[in-house]
Amino acid sequence: MIRHRHVQWGWIAVVLFCSGWGGYQAWLGNERSKQLAASEQQLAQLRMQSQREIHTLRQALDMEQKKVAAFAASLGLIQARLARLDALGNKLVDTASLNRAEFDFASLPAVGGLRPRTAEGGLSAAYLERMLPQIEQKTEALASDLEVLDYLLEHEQTQARARPHAWPTEGGWISSRFGLRADPFTGLPAPHKGVDIANRYGAPVYAAGRGVVIFAGKMTDFGYMVDIDHGFGYVTRYGHLSVAEVQPGDLVEDGQLIGHIGSTGRSTGPHLHYEVHRYGQVVDPRSFLPRG
Repeated sequence: MIRHRHVQWGWIAVVLFCSGWGGYQAWLGNERSKQLAASEQQLAQLRMQSQREIHTLRQALDMEQKKVAAFAASLGLIQARLARLDALGNKLVDTASLNRAEFDFASLPAVGGLRPRTAEGGLSAAYLERMLPQIEQKTEALASDLEVLDYLLEHEQTQARARPHAWPTEGGWISSRFGLRADPFTGLPAPHKGVDIANRYGAPVYAAGRGVVIFAGKMTDFGYMVDIDHGFGYVTRYGHLSVAEVQPGDLVEDGQLIGHIGSTGRSTGPHLHYEVHRYGQVVDPRSFLPRG
């Protein structure tokens, strides 16, 4: 009887042990499943992050390739313009009978200076991106200057004819003179680099001398404006126009219509702002006007 009870308790212990072991294994399997699911989720996140980084790198590579293509196109245009300028320069040397030993457009210009301090690795894309527009602008300005010189030489422009001399509008009167004045908007002393000729809105504006239009467009302060290069250092400026009737590169004669009186830009009413420049310096236009 006692032995039977011992056997019975033994079987109960075995059953309890097996049940506990099975429960432990089930719990252990559940924990491993959770860990596996967490690992899979982490792996999926890493995969998505890697895909995003790959996409970002591809976008950056595409952008750099586009920049390289843009730089190549810009350099191609600059080379074409420089070739054209070389041809025009050679033509000017022949027209003006200049010494080819001094003006040899087939050779590189003689230059020199200190060795520049540059970062290792050569020029950066940002530097090239910043410099190319400046080079293009200077090339265009040089082309404009050479075209003006070509025109003046071909038409035998003399210094006397280059001097601005005509009244630049139909009628009108000088409402503000050259020099220091009270600013019409602030009342503070400010330099006035030309003369203002008050006139009716829409009155014609004429070229003060023969020359080449080097600018025709809109400026912040002057509104619609025209600049004419007359050669021998003379440039005239016509501001606050209602409309410009010429374009850059146009050849104009004395008294030719170039625009109409307006009040565009920083202006209190219809008038013409007229300037005369001599080798880049503003001078009093009254000495170039037939009256006023």
